[in-house]
Amino acid sequence: MLTGPFPYYSIEPIREGPLLVQWMMAFEQIPKKDWYSILGADPSASMSDLKHKYQKLILLYHPDKQSADVPAGTVEECIQKFIEIDQAWKILGNEETKKEYDLQRQEGDLRNTGPVDAQVYLEEMCWNEGDHTFSLSCRCGGKYSVSKDEAEEVTLISCDTCSLIIELLHYG
Repeated sequence: MLTGPFPYYSIEPIREGPLLVQWMMAFEQIPKKDWYSILGADPSASMSDLKHKYQKLILLYHPDKQSADVPAGTVEECIQKFIEIDQAWKILGNEETKKEYDLQRQEGDLRNTGPVDAQVYLEEMCWNEGDHTFSLSCRCGGKYSVSKDEAEEVTLISCDTCSLIIELLHYG
């Protein structure tokens, strides 16, 4: 049993049933932070632009830079903003974490675009040695394509000419 100001909660994992479904639905509705907007940057910004925006904001909101006569609530807001800016830079300032975050954003955008048209196994797609991508023709005449590196991380791919989306599956 937990002690302190918190009420007792069972720490049994939710394995199945309506509680799991409710929990998953609630979790999916938690707003994801847009690290680009926290830095005031566009997703197409270069790494040097991101760094410049980070440095400018981190100095502006640094706790040591705040005036002593500012109300306590304002100081707390500045500290929260400072922490968010630092978190944004930790994600966007590293090429690997930025790439992963960008793929998650792209997939989130695709999920909001429309329904999945088909499920396709990666192994069913054509391998293009020249540009190291997998591709599949769409019924509209366009194509779905994904790089070898992205194929392990993405699950949704959009057609390059229409709004159809496929879900990428892996054997195993």
